[in-house]
Amino acid sequence: MEDKKLFNLINLEKKRQTEGIELIASENYASEEVMAASGSILTNKYAEGLPGKRYYGGCVVVDEIEDLCRERLKNLFDASWVNVQPHSGAQANAAVMLALLNPGDKILGFDLAHGGHLTHGSTVNFSGKIYKSFFYGVNKEDGLIDYNTLEETALKEKPKMIICGASSYSRDWDYKRIREVADKINAFLLADIAHPSGLISRGLLNDPLKHCHVVTSTTHKTLRGPRGGIIMMREDFDNPFGFKTPKGVIKKVSTLLDSGVFPGTQGGPLEHIIAAKAVAFKEALSEDYLNYVIQVKKNASAMAKEFIIRDYQIISGGTDNHLMLIDLRNKEITGKEAEENLGKADITINKNMVPFDTQSPFVTSGMRIGTAAVTSRGMNEVDMVKIVDFIDKALINKDFLGVKKEVNGWAEKFPLHKK
Repeated sequence: MEDKKLFNLINLEKKRQTEGIELIASENYASEEVMAASGSILTNKYAEGLPGKRYYGGCVVVDEIEDLCRERLKNLFDASWVNVQPHSGAQANAAVMLALLNPGDKILGFDLAHGGHLTHGSTVNFSGKIYKSFFYGVNKEDGLIDYNTLEETALKEKPKMIICGASSYSRDWDYKRIREVADKINAFLLADIAHPSGLISRGLLNDPLKHCHVVTSTTHKTLRGPRGGIIMMREDFDNPFGFKTPKGVIKKVSTLLDSGVFPGTQGGPLEHIIAAKAVAFKEALSEDYLNYVIQVKKNASAMAKEFIIRDYQIISGGTDNHLMLIDLRNKEITGKEAEENLGKADITINKNMVPFDTQSPFVTSGMRIGTAAVTSRGMNEVDMVKIVDFIDKALINKDFLGVKKEVNGWAEKFPLHKK
């Protein structure tokens, strides 16, 4: 191997992931087959367009691969139409907005400071720069989505699109109620399920495809696939806003979404990543994966309970999914301090704003924790109690080197990939 410097760095990252505890809610460990497909010879192939409608020759094989990926995804979510080409969840959202909105249209999203995502209307993101964004959030008293404010804002502002979904909200969503609001104002309803998609796919949380016009997701979080995005619908339909072609034809929403991906926001798809997505979707349809996501949810619940026992303040008082958001103000620790100090103990989390935060986004008052990655390593509820003990020792006792030694020895019991 010629590029020793680069591959030495990759080995250092492997060492970091192997010897430490990974608790970032948006990260997971892809299988060896997923990684093999993503590093395959398919990376050499250019294939602009869709299967059977490419702008390049030599696409016979990649057409079959992409069709296989699409069929597996449809089966996984009981969808009637999918697009597996988005390079990320952010680009999936961008494609949907480009397809169904015009610059300056109003959108109503979940506030980033309350647990939403940049692409749901944040002013520093394309979604807040191109479109006029309004927000709903959580109740200060219980940390749960304030559906009344959502409805009041929607009826007042009449956005063209309502976006539901979050990056740091630990409870399930009432998609039915939000759809009822959307129907009152003839708005388009987009669900971004990037975080809980794996749990949703196996029926452990409410089904957004039953109520939302379009659903987007990433494939690398609880779905445990390669880094990428997807777009799905259960029912195709004529676009609700009467967009017409120059010939006066109203297009199906699926046609608009396909064009929103290519040529709207992307060029050639990453066929090696699409192949890896196909592997992940097959894995997600298995009994082993069902057992995995059930354990992810059990582990999150066990971890949340242990944090509460130790007087950590979990926003909303617990979790229905794979993650939790913890307000550290009663411990007199900032999110930045928590991230840095736990990092010294080889425990990886991310600082995170909490609702009604008093710190800046660069400091924050909270930390976000998820159980998808540790569950992939075979850990169970008993292990979650142990992890909370490690965290508590590092944050309260500040015995970073002592905890690091414990963590490294303990992590050896949980290899990343079992043969």
